[in-house]
Amino acid sequence: MSPDELVYLGFIAASIPVGFLFRYLSPPVKQGAALLVGLTVTIATCRIHTLHSLITILGTWIIIKLNWRSAPAISLGWTFLYLLFFRLAESFGLPKPTPFSNAIQLILTLKMVSLANEVKSFHLEKKNEVSSFSKSPVVGVLPHEPSLYDVISYSYCYVGIMTGPFFRYQTYVDWLQQPSPLSLPGREPCLFRLRMVPVYGALFLAVNSVFPLAYVRTDEFLEHNFFFRFFYMIAVFFVFRMRFYSAWCGAEAGCISAGLGCYPEGAQSKPGGGPTVPYSPDPDTPVQYDFKTIQNIDCYNTDFCVKVRHGMRYWNMTVQWWLHNYIYPNAPFRAYALRAGWTMLISAYWHGLHVGYYLSFLTIPLCIAAESAMEASVRSRLGPRGQSAFDWVHWFLKMRAYDYMCMGFVLLRADDTINYWSSIYFSIHLVALACILLGRVLKGGRRERKGASEGVSEGEEKSREEQEVVKPKAE
Repeated sequence: MSPDELVYLGFIAASIPVGFLFRYLSPPVKQGAALLVGLTVTIATCRIHTLHSLITILGTWIIIKLNWRSAPAISLGWTFLYLLFFRLAESFGLPKPTPFSNAIQLILTLKMVSLANEVKSFHLEKKNEVSSFSKSPVVGVLPHEPSLYDVISYSYCYVGIMTGPFFRYQTYVDWLQQPSPLSLPGREPCLFRLRMVPVYGALFLAVNSVFPLAYVRTDEFLEHNFFFRFFYMIAVFFVFRMRFYSAWCGAEAGCISAGLGCYPEGAQSKPGGGPTVPYSPDPDTPVQYDFKTIQNIDCYNTDFCVKVRHGMRYWNMTVQWWLHNYIYPNAPFRAYALRAGWTMLISAYWHGLHVGYYLSFLTIPLCIAAESAMEASVRSRLGPRGQSAFDWVHWFLKMRAYDYMCMGFVLLRADDTINYWSSIYFSIHLVALACILLGRVLKGGRRERKGASEGVSEGEEKSREEQEVVKPKAE
């Protein structure tokens, strides 16, 4: 493991016992202590680069104060433009930011855009309440507009500051105002979330030692046969998953120990977004709680869901919620494929400027189009057993597609990514294009005899796809 990875590991490990201590604090003390710990971690790991996050925070606060109506769009432009400046700091003669400052800046960007949207919703609902003389029934609306101290406290809250998960300002406020945090579940769900982390960590170290990523960049790698080169991406993606499974499960445990994101099951919380329905527990009935609001990974379904589009639901789930609510609905296109492509483009930009990110993310819409074409033209014609066999093949190809796209994500450079993909003859791109072509041919052949009983209509299918493109699963 690299020194940076050891720092991340130490931060995650320390945040779990510290979180239990925060349950003993009153709301004002909890707010100040979380800010102090988070700011200390930021300054210790980022040093002078802490100024980047502070400038982003102050800029967003000024935008919200000057024009709350347009704050969501302006804050998105401001934070994303600052990301560009942040990543090109060396070009302006400034010192290169540390990896830790990059991680903090990424999470902060999500928080600031979400905050601007939440403040706008607060003002709109407040106006509705005045005009209707009744309290707003909308779930998740802020009780008051945050002050500068509130914004800074939320931004530098130590929970997930470097590793995620993303959570809204409303979730942060609910955490501060929990009436009896010591009575909320903590130890059992925390241990449950950590139960597989040693396994993930051991697999990460073992497989990474046998299949190091650096070997892909060597001339010796290209001398191996096609099957070895193809298998290598499977091993690399396996290492990639184990690394993030370990980190995100540990980060979730840090949230659970502190009680952040703990809501009654009846609130039907979504990862990143929090409660979706009003909830008022019956005082005479035991309340069951969950931590779905801060769930960032569903390891089992990431590996074993069938479709490419579903795989996105279970990976980095809180960020998927952010994309689904703040990017996808505001895409400058109406066509599903273009809106999906736009969302993936924004996601790639948020991750960084390396061309590998864009090559990988922009392959996703192609794979989704391919699986949609085959489902409509092949799977819909099969019986139950045939559909089951189709789903197994579909799952296998889904995993290979993610293996393939992962190589761009980890190799980063355009030449390294293209060199690897060319070494396996751009196989996944070719398979995807072949599926789209085959789907069109088969669908065209059945157009004359297609009836209402043969499947959902094209309009319904597109509507379902739009809802699935980046929508995280609520369960």
